[in-house]
Amino acid sequence: MSSNAIRHDWTLPEVMEIFQLPFNDLIFKAQTIHRQYFDANKVQVSTLLSIKTGACPEDCKYCPQSIHYDTGLDKEKLLEVQKVIEKAKAAKAIGATRFCMGAAWKHPTKRDMPYVLEMVKGVKALGMETCMTLGQLTQLQAYALADAGLDFYNHNLDTSPEFYQNIITTRTYSERLQTLAYVREAGIKICSGGILGMGETLKDRASLLIQLANLDEHPESVPINNLVKVKGTPLADEKDIEPFDFIRMLAVARIMMPKSHIRLSAGREKMNEQMQALAFLAGANSIFYGDKLLTTTNPQVEKDNALFLKLGISPEQNQGYSDEVHQAAIVQALSEQVNNNISTNIS
Repeated sequence: MSSNAIRHDWTLPEVMEIFQLPFNDLIFKAQTIHRQYFDANKVQVSTLLSIKTGACPEDCKYCPQSIHYDTGLDKEKLLEVQKVIEKAKAAKAIGATRFCMGAAWKHPTKRDMPYVLEMVKGVKALGMETCMTLGQLTQLQAYALADAGLDFYNHNLDTSPEFYQNIITTRTYSERLQTLAYVREAGIKICSGGILGMGETLKDRASLLIQLANLDEHPESVPINNLVKVKGTPLADEKDIEPFDFIRMLAVARIMMPKSHIRLSAGREKMNEQMQALAFLAGANSIFYGDKLLTTTNPQVEKDNALFLKLGISPEQNQGYSDEVHQAAIVQALSEQVNNNISTNIS
């Protein structure tokens, strides 16, 4: 069997061995595999919108939207469908090709579903890929979302089965896996990953990747989040993860799931350009693009465009979107940034 073959039978000892490779060897292996399946200079670009904020009944210890913690977050009702469509139009105008909508729910209700389905249809009509994260789904809800045209469903496993109870007690690991099974059965692509920096061990990180890579089909998108610590949550004072350990996680994810998009997700706000460039070299080829991820900050569009220009990276295309549109947006944004810097220096 080729060492680069798609596998679903990973074991903990062999994954731990990959994690502990010399850094240069690990990056080389990940980049080699990445180039076998992807254009190394293309990155999938998504924008994320919170369509319903706060008052979530779950007790995820990293989340400022949980009703269990006082983080000063203002609670908001489900956004009107037209407002969501307008946000999607704005995201497309600045270069996003996928629009992700997230709601702070344990699960959507019968009352919520008609509005959610209209959002999917409206965003889909713009020629963008659609993604939603709504919590736990029933089989019928998964099929309804598929019928509306949903492309991706995000439902993170967050961490390993062994460490999970230290982070969440209001939903079981098996319930998360069941939702992923319903989504896959309905024909929707899966977006599922985890969060680093919550106090987990290296074995926990390896175990998380094994859970994802040993699914019958790998998730099409695997977001790797660097914990954004929010005051008021139980993980607010957690120790920062070593940057090279984060890069290793991206590289091992690329090796284990060669055809998946590995998303450099939350926590990019605190990453310098060099760390992000190393992340792309390690096999990351997807980002969230915009000023906010649900309730936490994200690098400004102008900064992302400037970095893309320096690295010679451009977004992947999808139906109804062209590279030229985004390149024009990059040039315009970079020009505005240069002009602003000149004005600031003069004043």
